[in-house]
Amino acid sequence: MRGLKLIERFKGTQVHALNPPDITVVNSTGSSSTSSKIGNHRVKFIGSKLKSNKARSGSGAKTLLPFGLPRTDLLEPPIEPHLKSIQLVETLSNLYRQFETCSESEKSLVCIEQYSVLSSLGDPKLLRRCLRAARQHAFDLHSKVVLSAWLRYERREDELDGVSPMDCSRFVLECPKAALVSGYDPNSIYDHCKCYQERSEFTQVSKGDEFLALEEDSDICFRVGNEDINCIRFKIAALSTPFKAMLYGSFTESKSYRIDFSQNDISVEGMRGVDLYSRTRRVDSLSPEIVLELLSFANRFCCEDMKSACDIHLASLVSCIEDALDLIEYGLEERANALIASCLQVLLRELPSSLYNPKVMKIFCSFEARERLASAGHASFLLYYFLSQVAMGDSMVSNATVMLLERLGECATEKWQKALALHQLGCVLLERKEYVSAQCCFEAASEAGHVYSLAGMARCRYKQGQQYSAYRLTSSLISEYKAVGWMYQERSLYNVGKDKIADLETATELDPTLPFPYKYRAVSKAEEKQTMAAISEIDRIIGFKLVPDCLELRAWFLMAIEDYGSALRDIRAVLTLDPSYKMFNEQVRGDILIEFLNYKVQLGTQADCWMQLYDRWSSVDDIGSLAVIHQMLVNDPGNSLLRFRQSLLLLRLNCQKAAMRCLRLARNHSSSEHEKLVYEGWILYDIGHREEALARAEKSISIQRSFEAFFLKSYTLADSSLDPESSSYVIQLLQEALQCPSDGLRKGQALNNLGTIYVDCGKLDQAATCYMNALEIKHTRAHQGLARVYFLRNQRKAAYNEMSKLIEKAHNNASAYEKRSEYCDRETAKNDLNMATKLDPLRTYPYRFRAAVLMDDQKETEAVEELSKAIAFKPDLQMLHLRAAFYESMGDMKSALCDCEAALCLEPNHMDTLDLYNRARDRAINPQEM
Repeated sequence: MRGLKLIERFKGTQVHALNPPDITVVNSTGSSSTSSKIGNHRVKFIGSKLKSNKARSGSGAKTLLPFGLPRTDLLEPPIEPHLKSIQLVETLSNLYRQFETCSESEKSLVCIEQYSVLSSLGDPKLLRRCLRAARQHAFDLHSKVVLSAWLRYERREDELDGVSPMDCSRFVLECPKAALVSGYDPNSIYDHCKCYQERSEFTQVSKGDEFLALEEDSDICFRVGNEDINCIRFKIAALSTPFKAMLYGSFTESKSYRIDFSQNDISVEGMRGVDLYSRTRRVDSLSPEIVLELLSFANRFCCEDMKSACDIHLASLVSCIEDALDLIEYGLEERANALIASCLQVLLRELPSSLYNPKVMKIFCSFEARERLASAGHASFLLYYFLSQVAMGDSMVSNATVMLLERLGECATEKWQKALALHQLGCVLLERKEYVSAQCCFEAASEAGHVYSLAGMARCRYKQGQQYSAYRLTSSLISEYKAVGWMYQERSLYNVGKDKIADLETATELDPTLPFPYKYRAVSKAEEKQTMAAISEIDRIIGFKLVPDCLELRAWFLMAIEDYGSALRDIRAVLTLDPSYKMFNEQVRGDILIEFLNYKVQLGTQADCWMQLYDRWSSVDDIGSLAVIHQMLVNDPGNSLLRFRQSLLLLRLNCQKAAMRCLRLARNHSSSEHEKLVYEGWILYDIGHREEALARAEKSISIQRSFEAFFLKSYTLADSSLDPESSSYVIQLLQEALQCPSDGLRKGQALNNLGTIYVDCGKLDQAATCYMNALEIKHTRAHQGLARVYFLRNQRKAAYNEMSKLIEKAHNNASAYEKRSEYCDRETAKNDLNMATKLDPLRTYPYRFRAAVLMDDQKETEAVEELSKAIAFKPDLQMLHLRAAFYESMGDMKSALCDCEAALCLEPNHMDTLDLYNRARDRAINPQEM
């Protein structure tokens, strides 16, 4: 239920469908184009027009669509701000080899290159693994600071109430203190942070010891102003080579008892601090002001150990943005590496809120600021990559985003870095309608080797009225390279008539996950007054990929046919995915539209909503369930249980980012400590911290026994291979959970999980009882478990019939078709799997099954082509492994190794692939043994 797949990041543009065509878009400086002068009037217009419906509940759909329906001439797909390789498998293979053969100091940057390539897949778990590996292999303070802050940002810890930006949740790779320790620790990824342990890095000097140190005989005196500071000559000389030369060399001072230091820019207190350091080698008893003075003194007199002590101590004092902004200037001036790193760490760990602080942006954005950071060794591609990613997520058109991307380009040294910086800057300038500048960036990115940037070039030409030139450019792409879906999608913009439709069909055939072709075909049908056909077309992609603007588009069509209840469902689902989403080309907030649609739909009580939720949950109508929960939260926004329900549905729909946001809200709204611990446990489990999740569950149970705590613990334990003893313990935990108060929705899931464990233990009767009990409380997915029981009892027909019941009941039934294929003859199985692929092209089992059948029939080429077709848009670990095995059996060791390396780039510890890789490599080295 909580399994994750390819995640949609919801970066796509919204539906452009306004009337007239010169609709406004406000630019980043706050000014606007000619039509923008009427933008605010338009927002007021829709509000007044929608309000008029209150008094006319029987009026038509037009009053709810003041801007008309979407239009095909205003639709276009986004140019994605990612590196998109046209030979992704080969690129991943090269990156894996590069990581395995490069030096330890280079591994961290290779991981970041992997991150940049895999970003186009939109899978948060893959990206987090890359960042963790990069942080693990980082050597220097700067890289550690940036990567630990990046990892924390990806978890969005800032959204958790009561969590400090400097908190690391005991993850050593995110620990701010661990980041300020130089060097590479290969075992650090497995360790817990020691922040919560009582420890000291230095042996403390007692007051008595310090007093004794000061009482030592003095044999030299430094005069500052009218005061003398008594010191020990050999200890001052030990501070640096210049002092040694001055006090023991041929200078006059070597013979003097009193030395005048009044002209050396140090105060009396500062000189006393120098004396104290020379005796104790410590500065922690001094005030920060004196330590800053000592830092400057140490720089002037080359006292490296003193400088290091001051640097480290000052770094330990930085705890908030105000401290960082005050101290970073001193750090830059004095080249204090640890202090600068500590200040940067605080600023980065305050992202994204620190983006709105002009003092913070002044440190990062300007060319002069980058030069200052660079001179201190703290301006890197890594730093500006992180900053620009955060800025682009906040606003694609802000001046800060542009400046950060310009700094990113200045820090780029390798071809892929230059390509990425230029391509992303091109995307931002394209959004800002600066087409000439954007075209230059895209052209430079393509010259750096990024073929996808040519799509950006074509778009810029098109925007400047050069449609034929854009068409020729995209046509040359198709003829020169192995065609992929986005090439045909892009060319369709510059094509006309049947050729345009043909390009869109080819794009969908090559990559069925591209939303734009479905949207265009749907809007085209709507323009021909075939609204139901338009809804059917957009349903095709909504069925397997939940994209906000596709849901919005369906809501428009539903309003056009006055199906306001279904339209309201879709808008509620959109706002669950993105609470700030705006309709009608960002002219109207979604919650305002809901307010007016409510006058068209009869709303039930909270109790009615619970009944609707049961019905939709049991019919596996996940979008409908999301809508009901959204409605319930309007009435009860602080209900953490409902937020948790949202997260379960969103994970089922492969929307991990939205699911994690709901989990964080559930945690924040929790009224009790034991409940808060459960939601924290789920957050930790979903980001891969299994042991920490288990600890949260156990702590919650120790406070209060609850269904959710026992369920979390059982689920976490069941995530690994279970031996008989462990299985018995998980069964016990689920039974404990079922004895605790809960509702039927969750108890149905617990019964289903319990049945699964019984099946794995061979206890089929107990499993069947669990599944039947789950079905009695409308947990429809239990049909699948019961079918498995029938199959294991050799009742194949009963298993088939059981899955048929699930197909009839479930709205989302691609997985049911896939599972039913296991219980029927080969031809029927083929039909079921074809249906599963039609409903959800992202499911990988059908491709693997069909390929295996072809391989059994000795149709090797066709088997490889079946897998290649899916790998082109979803480079899945299992499919890459299977294709590698096919290549090995065909004797094509080079292709087998390439697929193995690509698979290992996705999951370096996949044992089956490692075994296959080693075997294929041995055969490639010793072909005579084949």
